[in-house]
Amino acid sequence: MSIKSFLAKRMAQRTKKRIESWSEKPIETQQKVFERLIEVAKKTKFGMDHNFGEMTNIKDFQSRVPVRDYEAMKGYVDLAVAGHSDILWPGRPLYFAKTSGTTSGAKYIPITKQSMPEHINAAKSALLMYIAHTGQSDFVDGKMIFLQGSPVLKEVNGIKQGRLSGIVAHYVPKYLQKNRLPSWETNCIEDWETKVNQIVEETINQDMRVISGIPSWVQMYFEKLAHKSGKKIGDLFPNFKLFVFGGVNYAPYQSKFEQLIGRKTPSIELFPASEGFFAFQDRQDRQGLLLLLDSGIFYEFIEASTFFDSDYKRLTLEEVQMNVNYVMIISTTAGLWAYNLGDTVMFTSLLPFRVKVTGRIKHFISAFGEHVIGQEVERAMQAALAQSDAVVNEFSVAPQVNPGEGLPYHQWFIDFDSEPSDMQAFRHLIDQELQLQNSYYRDLIAGKVLQPLQITAVAKGSFDRYMASKGKLGGQNKLPRLANNRDIATFLETQDPVLM
Repeated sequence: MSIKSFLAKRMAQRTKKRIESWSEKPIETQQKVFERLIEVAKKTKFGMDHNFGEMTNIKDFQSRVPVRDYEAMKGYVDLAVAGHSDILWPGRPLYFAKTSGTTSGAKYIPITKQSMPEHINAAKSALLMYIAHTGQSDFVDGKMIFLQGSPVLKEVNGIKQGRLSGIVAHYVPKYLQKNRLPSWETNCIEDWETKVNQIVEETINQDMRVISGIPSWVQMYFEKLAHKSGKKIGDLFPNFKLFVFGGVNYAPYQSKFEQLIGRKTPSIELFPASEGFFAFQDRQDRQGLLLLLDSGIFYEFIEASTFFDSDYKRLTLEEVQMNVNYVMIISTTAGLWAYNLGDTVMFTSLLPFRVKVTGRIKHFISAFGEHVIGQEVERAMQAALAQSDAVVNEFSVAPQVNPGEGLPYHQWFIDFDSEPSDMQAFRHLIDQELQLQNSYYRDLIAGKVLQPLQITAVAKGSFDRYMASKGKLGGQNKLPRLANNRDIATFLETQDPVLM
């Protein structure tokens, strides 16, 4: 065992004890986080506008601070971006993580002196908890890669701006610098295709042991490696021990990854975002991701089924239940207050609190009142793949409200790596599983309001071309799994050839 591996195991045990100390008393931990947030921010503009100084409990906070998304908070954020101090959090942010927005163009998410370390500590803790529970630490002696955005930052009004993954690249610990790939120069390449090709050149002959990134972009990297080397990834990198991912559900990609790698590889799932690092997979033998309760984030939850009602209820951890779909609301040391992150989660455990990410509250199909969510289409696809010989690269679902003939339906656009030998049987498997997942969808089929879903196979790489057309190819960008409109569908049908 190397010295680095030995020290990693020592650090892992300390981290495990620290995490157990707060996870065993979650309500008390969250109460302390809440009180600290309010106390520190009470003299900021936001704090004074909402009478933080007079708040005595969480109910006061909920009555005075409404749930807001980015657009609703934009007035405060714009002041901070302009360089003003003490707007959302004391002082000025260290950085703004720049992300693609919706109705307001680019989004600028503040990262402060207090919130920045939490991103780094959470990522480090995820690896250390894996070591603590498995005893596997020799991956620290090999090369590691994270497929990320450019670390080149732009300074505006004295505050640096860039992608979160690019900002985080500046905080890689010194003891990992020699292990880290790709080179700084390659990381700075903006064009994703060019960047991945260069990463392949730099890593193909290295002892890669940890590979991290969003599954769709890691898949592209693997495919290019396999094409260039003529080998399975597991043969090319025999010491490849750990895949770290986040951002999307891995299950729809798993069969393709195992085919590319040539074997199963242990993995760690993360739940990071520009707004904060919320959870990670702390155990290989447990379902769900450990919710980080001691990281400067106070959590509230709203049942997704009531979110668009005017009288929804904001719940704390004391009030949540398992197997209910919730919209996650956060208040943080970055100065986000009762902020609608847009992600939906479901609890898989209440002691400790573990969650699984179920989708996006804005990414759903409810053209006919069915309210199908991301988790449901992913489960349906996963179930169908388990019972067929198909291999899928990527897919997205859209409603077809006005078909040329017949009843409306859900249209599944699928990039197949290998088409099923019986497409109709595959279609039936997906549709039946989706009906099991969603009773509203089942009732609409039974009531002859909808016909069963239809599959449209698209040319390989179509979804990459769509993302490129939006300037979102690579990095942390993710293809929407489903939408309540036909924006993606229109691109695929008019700009990119469909196969059937």
